[in-house]
Amino acid sequence: MADDSLRPIIVKRIKKSGGGHHGGAWKIAYADFVTAMMAFFLLMWLLGSTTKGDLQGIADFFQTPLKVAMAGGSGSGDSSSVIKGGGRDLTRTNGQVQRSDQPSQRKTFNLKAAQAELAKAEQAQLQALKMRIEAAIETNPMLKQFKNQLLIDITSDGLRIQIVDEQNRPMFALAKAELQPYTREILLEIGQLLNGIPNRISLSGHTDATPYSSGEKGYSNWELSADRANASRRVLVAGGMDETKVLRVVGLSSAVPFNKDDPFDPINRRISIIVMNKKAEEAITKEAAAVDPASLQAATAPATAPGTAAPSAAPAATPAAGAK
Repeated sequence: MADDSLRPIIVKRIKKSGGGHHGGAWKIAYADFVTAMMAFFLLMWLLGSTTKGDLQGIADFFQTPLKVAMAGGSGSGDSSSVIKGGGRDLTRTNGQVQRSDQPSQRKTFNLKAAQAELAKAEQAQLQALKMRIEAAIETNPMLKQFKNQLLIDITSDGLRIQIVDEQNRPMFALAKAELQPYTREILLEIGQLLNGIPNRISLSGHTDATPYSSGEKGYSNWELSADRANASRRVLVAGGMDETKVLRVVGLSSAVPFNKDDPFDPINRRISIIVMNKKAEEAITKEAAAVDPASLQAATAPATAPGTAAPSAAPAATPAAGAK
C-alpha cells in the first residue's frame, strides 16, 4: 500500500490540431471576404460612373421586369441598352422613347421649325415691301394725292394693295375696262416695286352691285371686273413687273364688296393686288393641279350641233347710267 502511494501520477494531455499547414477552412473565409470587397468596389465604381437617368432606368427595370413581355412588341425597354426588359430606355434621360418613332419625330420637328422660320422671314419681307410702297406714296406728289384711294394691309394671304374708286374720281372709265391716266401712273409706280421680292401676284377686279340694264349679250359685271383686272395686269408689266410673277387674274363682280353695308358704294369698285405668301400660292397651285384637263376641255367645247352655225352676238347697247 505504501509503495502504491509513492508511485508518480502521470497526466497525459492530447493536443488537438487542425491539420497544421494542411488545413483550408481559413482560405474559404478569405475568399468570401475578397469576393465581397470586389463586389463592393465594383458597385461603387458603377454608381460613380452612371448618370442619373441610367440609375432611374435600373430602378424601373427591377420594379417592372415583365413590362415588355406583358405589353407585347418592342417597347422602350427593348433597346440597345445592356439590360433587357421593362422600365425606361437607359440610353435616354427624358422619358420613354421608342427608337422606331425617333427618326420620324425628329424630321417632323425639323420640318415644322423650318416652315416657321420661312414664314417669319417671308412676313418680314412683306412688311418691308409695305413700308417701301407707303414711303413711295408719301414722297411721290402724284401718288400722294391718291393716298386715300390706295389701301395697303397684310392679310392671311399676303400683302394686299387695293386701288378703290371715289365718288368723283373713278379708276376706270364708266362701264369700261379703260384705265384713267392717273390710274395708269399709279400702277406703273407699283409695278416697279413688286419686283423687290420673289412672291407671286394675284389680281382681282371688283364692281359695285349696280347691274347692267342692257348691254352686249352675255357681258355682265363678271366680264367687266375680269377685263379690268387684266387691264391692270398689262400696265403693271409695262411698269417693269416681271410677267411670270402673275399667278392668277380673276373677276369677282360684286360678290366680295368692300362695304358690305352698302353694295352700291363706289368704294366697292376696285382693283385688288395681292403679293401672296407661300401658303396662299401653294393653295392656288394645288387647286389648279387638281383640275382634270379632259373635263376642262369638255366643259369649254362648243355645244353647237354639227352643221349648225353659232348665232351671232347682238350689237352692244349703252349701259345704264348708274353702271360701274
